[in-house]
This record gives sequence, C-alpha cells and structure tokens, in this order.
Amino acid sequence: MKRKFLVLSATVSFLSGLAGISVVAYADSTQGTDAERSPVFGVALPHGYREWQFVSIAHEEGDKADIRVILGNDVAMKAYRNGTIPFPDGTIIARLAYKYESSARNNAVFGRAQSYIAGEPTNVQIEVKDSKRYASTGGWGYGQFENGKANPSVQLMNTCFACHTKLSPQDDFIFTKYSK
Repeated sequence: MKRKFLVLSATVSFLSGLAGISVVAYADSTQGTDAERSPVFGVALPHGYREWQFVSIAHEEGDKADIRVILGNDVAMKAYRNGTIPFPDGTIIARLAYKYESSARNNAVFGRAQSYIAGEPTNVQIEVKDSKRYASTGGWGYGQFENGKANPSVQLMNTCFACHTKLSPQDDFIFTKYSK
C-alpha cells in the first residue's frame, strides 16, 4: 500500500511538473514589458521558442520572397499530431521568416542555378491560443518581432486576424498544416 502511494505521489509530482512547464511557456508569450509585447494583443517572444519542434516550412513569393520555418510548442505539437481542431488554449505557433536567396556558393558546386537558402532573417511571428482573452479574434493573439523586438505598429497587428479570417474556421484560422 505504501509503495502504491509513493508511485502515485511521484506520478502526480511528475505530471504537475509537466503542466507547470506548459503554463510557463504559455505565460511567457503574454508577459513582459510594453516594449517587449506586441500592440493590440500583448504577445511577447516566448523563451526557448527556437528549440520547439518543426511543424512545416513554406515559401512565399511576390512582395515577400521569403522562406518560413514554422515551429510549435508542446501543446501545438500534440494537437497537430492528434488532428485536434480547434487548437487548445496554450497552443503557441512560431513562424520564423528569412529572405529567400539563391546560393552562389552551392550553385557553383552544382554547375547551375538550382540551390536556394534562407538568407537574412526578416521577422518572427507568434500566434497564441487563448479562447477567452482573444475571443474577438477566433481565440488567437498575434505578435510580430524584428531583431527580437516587437513591431510597434497597431495597424500591422490589426491586419493579422483579417488575413486569417480568409481561412476556414474548420482549420481554426491556421495556415500551416503539419508536415509529418
């Protein structure tokens, strides 16, 4: 009986620790000084976001001409893997954008123009799911950051959800599909 109690106690402690990690990662995305948070939504760059798991990659043409790596926190990854829509509160998705450039070095090796790489970083966008706090924007809060600092443009932040509303609510207003 004492052994069962110890195992149960250890399991509860372990699960509490996991929950604490998720709560800390989520809280980090909405805390910080005004200069560190995006206008309108108050989203900050979450600590350790560059260590998150790979969701997908995308290439934008036209005015943007960039390549984007999409990462997700543990809550996002579990939802992506399980096909959970809408995403649960605590989901955070990071989109890291870089200039899309031809690689002269690689092309010289290949003997023709065929290699493209991620060039200079342009920005990081963060999406945070909190169905109560961001109820008026489908449950999502947004932030855009350049050189580690929040873009202060209220006008820019007001365009985020307007673009995402062009997607189906059945996709929970998320562009990126999980690449297995």
